[in-house]
Order: sequence, then C-alpha cells, then structure tokens
Amino acid sequence: MSTGRPVIGVTVSRRSGWRIFPLMALSVWLAGGRAIRWQSGREIRLDDVDGVVIGGGDDIAPTLYGGEMRVGVRLDPDRDALETGVLRGAFERDLPILGICRGSQMLNVVLGGDLHQDAYEAYGSRYYRTVLPRKRVDLVPDTLLSRLTGEACLDVNALHSQAVQTLGEGLQVAARDDGGMIQAIERKSDPMALGVQWHPEHLFYRRAHRRLFAALVEAAHARRANRGQIKAAHAEAREAEERRNRMAL
Repeated sequence: MSTGRPVIGVTVSRRSGWRIFPLMALSVWLAGGRAIRWQSGREIRLDDVDGVVIGGGDDIAPTLYGGEMRVGVRLDPDRDALETGVLRGAFERDLPILGICRGSQMLNVVLGGDLHQDAYEAYGSRYYRTVLPRKRVDLVPDTLLSRLTGEACLDVNALHSQAVQTLGEGLQVAARDDGGMIQAIERKSDPMALGVQWHPEHLFYRRAHRRLFAALVEAAHARRANRGQIKAAHAEAREAEERRNRMAL
C-alpha cells in the first residue's frame, strides 16, 4: 500500500455516481486523502483502502429490514449487496467509516436497525429537498459528531425521503432535526463509524462539513500508521526467532 495519502473507498450509485463521485473525491482530497470509486460490477478490495465512505443514492431494499415493497421506489439490489459486504468487511478490519444519506441508513440496517420508509410522513415535518444548507439539525452533546464539528447545531441540506427509525446494535443518535427525526448516528465502539443524513460533499465550502472528511482521513492515517507499527514488530519478532534457530543449529 502507498505511504502517501490515505486511500478512501467510496461507494456510489451506478446511475448517478458519475456526477457525485467528483464531489466526494474533492472533499476527500481537501482532507488529505485520495478517493477511489466503488460501485456494483467493479472489483472491491478492502485491503487496498484505509477508510470507507458509503455514499447516497438509491433507496435500500425494504426486504433487508422488514419493510414493505412500494410502487415507484428505485432500488438497486446489487448495490445493497455490495455495501453490506463493504460494511461488514470494514467492521472486521477496523476501517473508519463515513455514511452519507443512504450510507447512514445502510450502516443502521447492516447493524440490525430499520427505517422510516416515508420519514416526513412519519414525523409530519416540513419536506426539504435541496443541496443548499436550508435545514437546521441539533447535535447531541458529547458525541463524536459534536466534538468533530465543535458545533451545537448545523445548517444542512436534505435530499432524502427515508430515515433511521430503530437503531442498530451499538449505535447512538448524534443529531436530530427540530421535528425529532434522526439526522446522524454513530457506533460507540469504533474510533469512527459515523452516519449523517445530509450530503456534506455538497457543502465542502463550509468548514464544519469539511471536518467530517478530515476526521475520516485522520482516522485512516492513524490506522495505517498503527498497522505499519504492528507489521514492523511482527517482522522484528520473526527475525529474532530466525536468529535463535540459527544459533541453536
């Protein structure tokens, strides 16, 4: 693996990835990392990356969390399978994770949670659909998200219709909107496994949102350095064992 910028694998939709990935790559690059594009139909190698972004896009198949099939909803079962595998592999390897919109929902579903299939109907909230920061969310104090951003509330965009309902195992709420809808989640046992319902890649011109990518890249860099130290220690131990074996002959 390269000793340069940490490598971040970014999952995107086959339909819209061509226009979303450049924004993701820019946000990762500004944070000091290098993004590679992952989508269904391409080879995915988790051992080649230092961190993961699960991007936004298509709805998640309701069969994965006990929901109901609805007419007119755009699904991508291949992407569901890809991201389920990526997240499980990331957990096994202690890779830092940032979930964005659908990615936050997928993080929740893979850990056993479920979703509101029509979140705005469930909460009776005002419906937002904009890439501009027109919606305000309140951050839960003493969460990773609040510490990363240094803020008590954030102005965010909104392109979603679904949202986290029941939390998956080990997750906690990190932000809600003024109607109570969950807007961010995080896994308490991980250095960084964070999901946000908004799209920070569209808000790279705002410092608080850039900090999400900066934290991901920083965690990826720390993991890489730690792995390097472990490999060096193992190599030194093997060399010492080989020297002892030669001396015993």
